[in-house]
Amino acid sequence: MDVTQTATPYLIRAVLAGSDAIAIADETANPVYSLIVKPQIQDFAGLRGRTLGLSLPVDTISISMRKLLTLKGLGEADYSVKELVGTPVRFDCLRRGECDAVPLGQPEDFVAIGEGYRRLGVSTEAVAAFQFQVVAARRAWAQANKEAVVRFVRALAAAFRFIHDPANRGEVTKAIVDLTGSSDQIARQTLALYFEPDRGVVPRQAEIDLKGLAQVIAFMGEGSAIKPPLPQPERFVDLQYLRAAGVQ
Repeated sequence: MDVTQTATPYLIRAVLAGSDAIAIADETANPVYSLIVKPQIQDFAGLRGRTLGLSLPVDTISISMRKLLTLKGLGEADYSVKELVGTPVRFDCLRRGECDAVPLGQPEDFVAIGEGYRRLGVSTEAVAAFQFQVVAARRAWAQANKEAVVRFVRALAAAFRFIHDPANRGEVTKAIVDLTGSSDQIARQTLALYFEPDRGVVPRQAEIDLKGLAQVIAFMGEGSAIKPPLPQPERFVDLQYLRAAGVQ
């Protein structure tokens, strides 16, 4: 394929392995992952000796959750981990009772809370700036199709501006309901979580946060997913398309 959506650690590892893939636009900047726990767990101390369902070690979800746990006084020796990729898979583990705590995205975290599970914290408490997902393209293909790529990026930017405008909240809510099957209540709760206050989840107009990308690289270095010397974030992006679209 020529264009794809990807979490930044996978792009970084691919480029370091020789891929000509390059980030051309932002899609999700700093997502909110809720640490959802069994109802009887009252606080972070209650997670000692428990089993947490996290994603793969290189995944930014796992990185941000470990940061949150560290912030709250828990080291990696204080809990055991099941590696589970995908919010639905982790939610199933929690429901089956095999996991005591799992990070969930939206809308599953709100569904879980409605079922009696507890939210102990959110990932943005520990990670203020992040570049979670990007739109990536093959560098050679993007250069050969620059006009089409710029039009695509311009349209993406317009969509994010529309989402951010409070005047469009009702229409955005309806789109979430129509596209995901979530209830109107959960759609509104999700938008309130993102924008009241604005937690930087959604880019304003598809701009790439180089500081957020540098944070991902630093976290990957801390977790030994990549070896020093750590690369600069500019190696993994090509901002010419955003600039041509009048975005960055």
